Amino acid sequence: MNVEDFVNVLGCDFYTGVPDSQLKALCNYLMNTYGIDENHHIIAANEGSCTALAAGYHLATGKVPVIYMQNSGEGNIINPVASLLNDQVYAIPAIFVIGWRGEPGVHDEPQHIYQGEITCKLLDLMDIENFVIGTDTTVEELETVMENYKKVLAAGKNVAFVIRKNALSYDVKVKYENDNDMVREEIIEHIVNVTGEDPIISTTGKASRELFEIRANSNQSHKYDFLTVGSMGHTSSIALGVAINKPDKKVWCIDGDGSVLMHMGSMAVVGSNNPKNLVHIVINNGAHETVGGMPTVATNMDLIKIADACGYSYAVSVDNFKDLDTELEKVKSLNELCFIEIMCSIGAREDLGRPTTTALENKENFMEFLKQ
Repeated sequence: MNVEDFVNVLGCDFYTGVPDSQLKALCNYLMNTYGIDENHHIIAANEGSCTALAAGYHLATGKVPVIYMQNSGEGNIINPVASLLNDQVYAIPAIFVIGWRGEPGVHDEPQHIYQGEITCKLLDLMDIENFVIGTDTTVEELETVMENYKKVLAAGKNVAFVIRKNALSYDVKVKYENDNDMVREEIIEHIVNVTGEDPIISTTGKASRELFEIRANSNQSHKYDFLTVGSMGHTSSIALGVAINKPDKKVWCIDGDGSVLMHMGSMAVVGSNNPKNLVHIVINNGAHETVGGMPTVATNMDLIKIADACGYSYAVSVDNFKDLDTELEKVKSLNELCFIEIMCSIGAREDLGRPTTTALENKENFMEFLKQ
């Protein structure tokens, strides 16, 4: 189904969400049509925030908002759906558009499998009526469903469209880029060259995939790395847990701007605990690049001031490899909680692979390494 037909049938003029590659057609349409526009389209930090933002839109306008996300974000919406939107509380109507990763019977990555199994079950438990859109769904079918949904929405309830892979299409190409020179994979290579046998916790998406391939290409062991293939936004908290309990090891966290934004309160907790053996690195390309390249708000923020305010002892931003190498060597020898922001370009190799070990193997090898 062409995404323009999908949007026309929904008949809404405000969208908020967290980008998803399964919803690339919708995301590209929104960026091409509206960009980031406070009246029509806002990319939020996490799915729970999207839901609250949509509630505010309804309170101010009386209109029905659309909230889009990957199904992994369902966990983030449970609280605001159950205690804010629900018709037994404020009865705020909203349409959810959810990319279905890990659909049963469709090959996907391990972090998506269980989430895929419970996608529609979670919606049912939250009393959100849902309809699955596939490649064979017609506009006429969608119109029929939407007519019924209008009655549900009028009663202050929520509805959802669960989008299968390739169910939505959009012919217009949208290019995402910035003015930064450094490439993320090369950045991670420089980090690995300094960390040696120190443990690394890497964030969701292409960063972990690149770290895995760097190790493989260099014939280095993967045991030093914990690849956070799912659970976006929690990488620094995992690193904090490791650093506190392994004070004799230098712990490196390779994070991304989208991840940091998703659960920014984690930085305050890291700073408050002040582990002197933790280096928190944020590779900032101002984009949700792993799922398509749509922008984050990180380019409009001063992450160094935020890190300083949260209690990090040393914080610096770099935009070239010379300064990066200097700062990596410096923080390796510091006995302080450190933060490095690295300004990065958007993009990755077309042939970038995925880890060839299972998530369970990764965990067991990493834990065995930490015991040594």
